Amino acid sequence: MTSWGRLLQPDLALGGSILRLTPELIAQHQLKGLILDVDETLVSFKQSQPLEDVCQWLQQIQALIPVVLVSNNLSYSRISRIANTLGVASYYIAAGKPSRRKLKEAVDDMQLPHHEIAMVGDRLFTDVLGGNRLGLFTVLVEPMGSTKGSHSPKECLRNAEIWLSKRLGVVLTTTD
Repeated sequence: MTSWGRLLQPDLALGGSILRLTPELIAQHQLKGLILDVDETLVSFKQSQPLEDVCQWLQQIQALIPVVLVSNNLSYSRISRIANTLGVASYYIAAGKPSRRKLKEAVDDMQLPHHEIAMVGDRLFTDVLGGNRLGLFTVLVEPMGSTKGSHSPKECLRNAEIWLSKRLGVVLTTTD
């Protein structure tokens, strides 16, 4: 595998939405904190608020471990509204992932070793690459509200990322 391939290789590919990240999987991988992407990971771009099942999932997760949101989105009002709805106190906007700067701030917030924190997101070239560059456990999820075969620009970009990453040696075997 190329060095780029190693940087794009998620530690875990869920093969479904973030709702598949169960407390059992978190414990199995000895994770003590989560950094979560927002758009398409927790909330579809088409939605202004998270769905009720995402709110319930995150409430269950936050009872176990700390969660910080890190988004590339530039809209403070959108991300702060979502964070408030989800009951997440710590969040960062305009992260510029795969840049490590705001991911490092999120890690510092948690005061945990890097290998005990997961970066969870729907994109290989932002979320997984950024998390791997910082030595975090990386989890790739399917976009929220994803419909296979859609030809939206975002779906086409994600498919191109997956195609290119596989050419670089990335294996995206999913958990079921």
